[in-house]
Amino acid sequence: MLNPWFIWSFIFNTARLSTALQILIFLPLTLATISNQAFLLLSLLLTIHSLIHGTMSLMWRSHALSVLQVPMHPFLLLVCFNIFSSSPHPWLLAAADWWGTLLTLSGPLFIIMEGLSSLLVVQKLGQTGKRLVSRGEVYQFGLLIATAVAYVASAWWIVDSYPTAASSPLSSTLLGVAITAFLFLTIIGFVVRRTNIIESSGLAVFLAYNVWLCGFDQKSFTDPASSYAPLLPNILPHFQTLVNFVTNTLPKPILIALFYRLAILQLASGILPTIGADSWESEVGVDDEWSDRPTSMLTRILLTYRQSIFITVYSHLLLLDHSSQIWSRWMNIFFTLIIWSVELLVSSEDDPVEKEWKID
Repeated sequence: MLNPWFIWSFIFNTARLSTALQILIFLPLTLATISNQAFLLLSLLLTIHSLIHGTMSLMWRSHALSVLQVPMHPFLLLVCFNIFSSSPHPWLLAAADWWGTLLTLSGPLFIIMEGLSSLLVVQKLGQTGKRLVSRGEVYQFGLLIATAVAYVASAWWIVDSYPTAASSPLSSTLLGVAITAFLFLTIIGFVVRRTNIIESSGLAVFLAYNVWLCGFDQKSFTDPASSYAPLLPNILPHFQTLVNFVTNTLPKPILIALFYRLAILQLASGILPTIGADSWESEVGVDDEWSDRPTSMLTRILLTYRQSIFITVYSHLLLLDHSSQIWSRWMNIFFTLIIWSVELLVSSEDDPVEKEWKID
């Protein structure tokens, strides 16, 4: 006989997966089959629903809410299709335009969040690696191999992406400046003893990843509003068309950027409670909990409303054209390098109180 806990866990995880897949498909589907304003309206409706769902989860903390929300996304999709089957109300169009403007203005915020989260995760890896090194030569040898692989893979990744990433004099100049700045900051960090090879190799991978996205094959990326097959007239009798839509025409660069941004935010949210620890506190905090910390409250809010973050980040990425995607990548690279340089130069090695999460 199956354990009831196992059955409920399976239902709960399936509901969460179904919710994520619905959002991944419904937003570009609406953008492809109706219009940009219909896409923005659906994004707004999904965001409002996710905020309500997150607030209810914060108040009641019931896993049943994740199951109950599964039919809401298809319902909102049908509502959006029904609204745009005739002339929409001007107020709805105004709300969609307002939401689109807000998403566009939120671009720098998403770049800052991704850059800070990436740097925070890389520094946490450096801290963890430093602790493992002190345990013995086996860990030292393994981490040396891992960092060497990371450096070589990053260099190969950048070289392989160079023909497309540096397709213009400006982009090639930006790439050269970024690599030079990274090398100089690495050397400075080693000299002032504020970084290690694990942190540096992690940032090298981050730099290579963004350069690769800058040089992503443009033939594989086209405007989401104009590239998808029109499914609205025959969505029911031609289910295979929908399958082809999912497997072939979803914007792959956007999905890659989305998954990375959400993953790095998830990892950073787990590190936030350790920031601001007092020098006498252990890794698990005072009384084995972080509940009294402001960073812990921020983590709880981020995790509670992660579905809203998912929808807004995805909607923002779908709104960007190819050139905007490239510029956002360069902004992300240089913002992260600037923050890293500030952290390396401002932080003092002789601080009387060393924070657990910082790098010596």
